[in-house]
Amino acid sequence: MSQEKKTSSGFSVDRIYKAAGSQEDAGKFPFTRGVRSDMYRGRPWTMRQYAGFSTAEESNKRYHFLLNQGTTGLSVAFDLPTQIGYDSDHPMSEGEVGKVGVAIDSLEDMERLFDGIQLENISTSMTINASASSLLAMYVALAKKQGADLSQLAGTIQNDLLKEYAARGTYIYPVRPSMRIITDIFEWCSQELPKWNTISISGYHIREAGATAAQELAFTLANGKAYAQAALDKGLDIDVFGKRLSFFFNAHNQVFEEVAKFRAARRMWAHIMKDLGATDDKAMMLRFHTQTGGSTLTAQQPENNIARVTLQALAAVLGGTQSLHTNGYDEALNLPTEKAAQIALRTQQIIAFESGVTDTVDPLAGSHYIEHLTDTIEAAAWELLKKMDDMGGAVACVESGWMQEQIARSSYEYQKDVEAGEQIVVGVNRFQSTQKEAPASFKIDDAIRLTQSQRLAELKTKRNSKRVQEALQELEAAAKGTDNLMPCILKAVEEYATLGEISDCLRVVFGEYQG
Repeated sequence: MSQEKKTSSGFSVDRIYKAAGSQEDAGKFPFTRGVRSDMYRGRPWTMRQYAGFSTAEESNKRYHFLLNQGTTGLSVAFDLPTQIGYDSDHPMSEGEVGKVGVAIDSLEDMERLFDGIQLENISTSMTINASASSLLAMYVALAKKQGADLSQLAGTIQNDLLKEYAARGTYIYPVRPSMRIITDIFEWCSQELPKWNTISISGYHIREAGATAAQELAFTLANGKAYAQAALDKGLDIDVFGKRLSFFFNAHNQVFEEVAKFRAARRMWAHIMKDLGATDDKAMMLRFHTQTGGSTLTAQQPENNIARVTLQALAAVLGGTQSLHTNGYDEALNLPTEKAAQIALRTQQIIAFESGVTDTVDPLAGSHYIEHLTDTIEAAAWELLKKMDDMGGAVACVESGWMQEQIARSSYEYQKDVEAGEQIVVGVNRFQSTQKEAPASFKIDDAIRLTQSQRLAELKTKRNSKRVQEALQELEAAAKGTDNLMPCILKAVEEYATLGEISDCLRVVFGEYQG
């Protein structure tokens, strides 16, 4: 039972406020007002900080720092070679190892990454897509070595390839084989990892690429619908896999538009899943993680980004997010320093424990403006969804380039408005400052690639090469057939096959996407 809430002046705050005669509540279909009846009165959202850089040891130090500062969930960033299935010693990895995330080449690196952290006791979100199956297998292999109960393992893999083709670019295989890998993960996790979120369907990167709020909503839900349909086509139970689908949205500066977007998203997804055959309320709930808008951060007057991140985080909370990452104010310049990461986390904690916005559910509901915006964004998103359905759905719209074209057009229009001064960006095209101030810098040494390459060479001398090759041959045979790939990937990982070896094995069968 939630404890009684009061304002700072001692006035009582009800759990939820409704218009006279209104029946719409939180925690009930279509979930416009939230997915839990008491929302943050019971417990706050999961406070995540996205972190990963350099070697596994260096990232491990940052994770321990964040956990000691009050972070309640880890969010792992991987470097670009890891994201696109190359080992650190591959020629394509040169100049990128450890730069935008941590380099993970094998189970050994995963062991270093979570040294001193019991996986059964935390929730981990991993921003990984094309190589998600291998990274999940490494995480599971480590949990098994720790003696964890896999049925209690909690976390999320992003695992959303459609948005990679549309907006981001860290893909490996063509669209159809990628959809197969994704649904194999759905199936395997439903049996082995019942608490794991098998995909985080991401509007974040769609928005970062320049989409409008309505496009972010429409394209993300269209992708989600495509994944759900693919799982149904595989014979999976929508009331089972539907509970493990999660979403990942962006929060931009227009506070009220963002709140309305989140409210509309829940309502729309509930109807989409119901129309696909879901009967369990939990399979119709849209649960989502939010990250503040990286593309809104400015290198000019970077301290201004603290205010931007605060507004965006507030919008996410008012919109009912389940977890939240707040960006460091210096991220337009470099990876976040410890100071920036701490300020970002404290921003969430101040909103949660000092602002009072968590005391009642969906506090902006009933505002004429919010309700109008919710309906307007929903209508615009439904119109786009219908157009996509008429063209054959999200997969067809990605393969034809239509989705990419729509995003590029919106991005171009926004940039034109900025350059014309019609869209004000404080410190960039208005209220500029001539004062030059260099914030603390955080750069990654290029020698990281040499360290990782030496480790790979050492690993290959001490592992059982015969068992590695046998495991990879089994994976290739499974890829050529119809068997679920996850057991074979897990076996290869446990024999210390590298990420690149596993990815190359699948490249042989599936080929590579030519965008």
